[in-house]
Amino acid sequence: MDGNFNRMLPPLPERMRPQSLDDYVGQKHLIGEGCVLRNMLSTGNLSSFILWGPPGVGKTTLARIVAKSLKREFHTLSAVSAGVKEVREVIERAKGSNLFSGGQSPILFIDEIHRFSKSQQDALLGAVEDGTVVLIGATTENPSFEVITPLLSRCQVFVLKPLDKDDLESLLKRATTTDEVLRNRKIEIREDDAILRYSGGDARKLLNILEMVIGTFGSGETAVIDNKTVTACLQENVAVYDKDGEMHYDIISAFIKSVRGSDPNAAVYYLARMLNGGEDPLFIARRLCILAAEDIGLANPNALLLADSCFRIVHSIGMPEARIPLAEATIYLASSPKSNSAYAAINKAIERAKQTPVEPVPLYLRNAPTKLMEELGYADGYKYAHDYPGHWADLEFMPSALAGEVFYEPADNRKEVEMHSRLSSLWPKYYKK
Repeated sequence: MDGNFNRMLPPLPERMRPQSLDDYVGQKHLIGEGCVLRNMLSTGNLSSFILWGPPGVGKTTLARIVAKSLKREFHTLSAVSAGVKEVREVIERAKGSNLFSGGQSPILFIDEIHRFSKSQQDALLGAVEDGTVVLIGATTENPSFEVITPLLSRCQVFVLKPLDKDDLESLLKRATTTDEVLRNRKIEIREDDAILRYSGGDARKLLNILEMVIGTFGSGETAVIDNKTVTACLQENVAVYDKDGEMHYDIISAFIKSVRGSDPNAAVYYLARMLNGGEDPLFIARRLCILAAEDIGLANPNALLLADSCFRIVHSIGMPEARIPLAEATIYLASSPKSNSAYAAINKAIERAKQTPVEPVPLYLRNAPTKLMEELGYADGYKYAHDYPGHWADLEFMPSALAGEVFYEPADNRKEVEMHSRLSSLWPKYYKK
């Protein structure tokens, strides 16, 4: 075996990093002819933007290609290691370079921008707004949650997708025929199902797996790529939990289903698997918030409050202490009664609203801020609930075409049984005992 044939060279993903859009694989919706990023490069009208997508789909590469194509000075910061001091230092250097660049603002690329704190993001605002720098951010997390609103409003957000099968096959062929090392090896790709599946749409992972598998063959041997060889190699070399790959989705799915199924032991076990594998604790906390609203809902409204508190605490304290509130929230949610009535109600209502987008609101429910509106009957006949016994007035609130339709159906648990009893007394035409 000769696993060190490329020991003195950069890893294959770095050797294969594209230098131009023509070599770039994937993201045709952004870089194809007539698409937004290609047009931005062809016109030279560069504005700040954030690249949001999973790992290994070309976010950093795309930022470098933009800078190279437009001949812009390129500054980089990693949100993992940089603080406010480093942000301000880069901005000061950018101001100096602006004096000699003919008005071409340098590019500031921030990897993992979702890890920047509010104060770090605040430090960027002025420089982005006045054009001192053009910001390109890269994130694997939804920027709506992780980037402050003032900064987000100054940036376009471009969504990058996992590479599809054709993209991965193209990259695989290119690597084995053009790379300076691999093109001199005897490589036979007999099957690519496993290597494509394990890559999970991630170009970096695909190339790392390819290099790893080829490295198990001697330099004079034919490196055979097939499903059995790839699987055997990965079982020996790849971590059991891959937070960016297929296992990530399997474990989070098992975690959510265990909480939904009221099994706190299985839920906390899968939580431990994720934390041991390096999963982002904020990702877990966000999923708990969603689950609290979707699966517990009105059976225990406090569950959503606790999940929200957990998210805020995890955001504040970080790991390893964040494991404790995550465990507490997980066990509490798994032990709570369950109801998806609110989830079902809003889904049904959204579908019905799509079918009836112009149904008029009854006149008596409309506001009447002007005399003309009063004369037209706006607000006429409205009954103020607090003026009636039990703070309830018999009034139809639905548009006339939807009168009597039911979207919310209380689930069979103590809190909602009590709620159902009250609704039945108020609205017997909707809620039958």
